[in-house]
Amino acid sequence: MTIDPLALLPEVNRATDRLFRTVDGLDDAAIGEPSLLPGWTRGHVLTHLARNADGFVNLLTSVRTGEEIPQYPSLAVRNADIAAGAARPAAVHLADLRASAERFAEAARALSPEGWAAQVRSTRGILPAAALTWGRLREVEVHHVDLAAGYRTADWPDAFGQRLLHEVVHHLAERDDPLALVLLPAETGQPLTINSGRGRPVGIPASESGPELRTVAGPAHELAGWLTGRSTGTGLVVTPTGPLPAPPAWI
Repeated sequence: MTIDPLALLPEVNRATDRLFRTVDGLDDAAIGEPSLLPGWTRGHVLTHLARNADGFVNLLTSVRTGEEIPQYPSLAVRNADIAAGAARPAAVHLADLRASAERFAEAARALSPEGWAAQVRSTRGILPAAALTWGRLREVEVHHVDLAAGYRTADWPDAFGQRLLHEVVHHLAERDDPLALVLLPAETGQPLTINSGRGRPVGIPASESGPELRTVAGPAHELAGWLTGRSTGTGLVVTPTGPLPAPPAWI
């Protein structure tokens, strides 16, 4: 997908401000309560978000200075930092989130137009630096839902829900996942087919060959939330009628 990092930076800032408001409403006891992520409390999620911002700062700084700086020293260090920071008081979490978000924003502002075209080595592999703003927006919006503190996929901006849905469909196609169906986002009515070589959309004559693919229709945020494990898919309509298939594991 085309990525305009400068256009996305205001979206990152707005999403981060929404996150701040949610965290500001949590007390110390709430920080220790379970998140939607198995084995992680809200404190784990918040610490991960702060260290993710710093990891992206490392990559942006690497591009700007020419020095090889990894996103994290290692995944073991990353995991240890998350575990160590999870039980901190709510006020400390909020201050850490604010400071790390400002470091990310400053590093993004400091990067030249040419720098955004450079390649970086993230934990997800080689990608253009321009992808980091979308990566940060995705982290903030998805993990905000993971806090299980009142922010839902329905609260995602429409553009984010649409973009995330398209990204997930693209990744499933790259993985050749056994899931095969047609998604029909209500906002656009534009069908998105996963693994089209394994069947045909509902309503296409059998002479076109291949088994009939199920169609799953509903709001883009609900489709994206279901495919990423952030929603049960309540309200999605399956044709022919039947249960939603189990979505594959997402990043």
